[in-house]
Amino acid sequence: MENPPESNTIMRLFHVRAKQGAAENLMKKFATISVDVVRDEPGNEGYFFGRGVAFDENTVVFASFWKDLASVRERFGENWQSSFLPEGYEDLIETCWIQHIDVGAGWHVRFGGCDDRDPTSKREN
Repeated sequence: MENPPESNTIMRLFHVRAKQGAAENLMKKFATISVDVVRDEPGNEGYFFGRGVAFDENTVVFASFWKDLASVRERFGENWQSSFLPEGYEDLIETCWIQHIDVGAGWHVRFGGCDDRDPTSKREN
């Protein structure tokens, strides 16, 4: 029997449509401020962020991964289903939303020769 979704790894996906010309500044904030919001927090298992390409350059995402839904709720409190916007973010954002996704059913990532299933695997440059 599968685990209930709230007990599986949860991806908290912050999806943003940046204001025209603001995506690069938002990416810089993700690399510093947003990382500090989740890094070393109880239950956090990692994060990534990125930007759309081609005709979607104003789309940016920040994804954080959590041990379970209780960890998300502990970190973000009673407003865990809302976007957490540190100071200065609102000026760069046209629209945004949060999604919480149960990723416990399947997970495999391979970037540039680095296999997530092998802890000794190194990313090739």
